[in-house]
Amino acid sequence: MSSTQPNETLYIKNLNDKVRKEELRAQLYALFTTYGRILDVVALKGPKMKGQAFVVFTDLAGATAALRGCEGMIFYDKPMHIEYAKSKSYATLRREDPNFVPPTSIHAKNAPNARALNGSSAEKRQRDDRMDEDAREVKREKTDNSDDEGEEMEIEDDEEAAKQAAPANGQVPAAVQQPSARLMCLNLPQEVTDDVLAVLFQQYQGFHSVQVVPSPTPNAAGQRVKMAYVMYDSPDLATVAKEALDGFTLKRGWVMSVSYI
Repeated sequence: MSSTQPNETLYIKNLNDKVRKEELRAQLYALFTTYGRILDVVALKGPKMKGQAFVVFTDLAGATAALRGCEGMIFYDKPMHIEYAKSKSYATLRREDPNFVPPTSIHAKNAPNARALNGSSAEKRQRDDRMDEDAREVKREKTDNSDDEGEEMEIEDDEEAAKQAAPANGQVPAAVQQPSARLMCLNLPQEVTDDVLAVLFQQYQGFHSVQVVPSPTPNAAGQRVKMAYVMYDSPDLATVAKEALDGFTLKRGWVMSVSYI
């Protein structure tokens, strides 16, 4: 358990540094969003910051529940070490004070709260600067819906398998009311992978496999999306997962639907 003062931001270390940054961020979001609303996920890949990340919750209760529930959890074959961050993230400070000016800004010298933040050690300032820089990158990726960005976020290793698994007739399979061991997930953003969904569905007993493929049709907003097939050992076990995850928000503006097929 962390001995640092409780904070809405969690500092996570001992992460597998061989995982791509985009995939790591998406999986951390998928895991930690089950404990509370998340403001930001910052995955650091610099030479001195590999295997580390920050998860920013909107409230202390969510951060504390996540710390207690995930400390020591095996994540990409390595146990996560989690503690409260030593200082509030810029995302939290901006939420608390819309006029907040980051210390790295050219206007920071005149900001009333800059002196307090700049009074820490050089190492802490370096980490905070990288957090802010990485946070801006995350926000740009979240708000940019261009086709080029969408393709950039796809995992190349999955492309060939996805093409082979896409519905042959160009149509989404019809959902059925009868409970089935096979589930279909719709309205998945482009960065979702098999591993991202597995983090969610493997929490429920009987999970067998998941396969993410391109959807043959765009969503209601005309955006390119993905879909997935999830298999369980029995209809009863699949029903538990369906009832828990149907309507789950994968990220802001993206609500996943889960049905039997």
